[in-house]
Amino acid sequence: MTLATHDRRIERGGYMNREELLDAVAARTHMSKRDINAALDATLATIADSLKGGDKVTLVGFGTFQVKERAPRVGRNPRTGQPMTIEARRAATFTPGKALNETLGPENKPK
Repeated sequence: MTLATHDRRIERGGYMNREELLDAVAARTHMSKRDINAALDATLATIADSLKGGDKVTLVGFGTFQVKERAPRVGRNPRTGQPMTIEARRAATFTPGKALNETLGPENKPK
């Protein structure tokens, strides 16, 4: 990652966008950004297709993507404040793996 990339992330509050991710992977692998972009697109599409099919996707050491059913619930209309029913839905979730949590530091270890 270049200093300019790092500075842009700090200005935005510390998150990394897709372009910066491509830059960081290119710097580590010496692959072209075009090839990395194609691989990232294929990876994300494969994960999405697996989740859509009801499968769980586990990347050992990194984490697990899965779909969870969200029950219907009562919420509030943000404009009027009136109660409203939020329908049941499926939502993608991510649970970080042990190795990823350990990389983040001791404060992130499960209790």
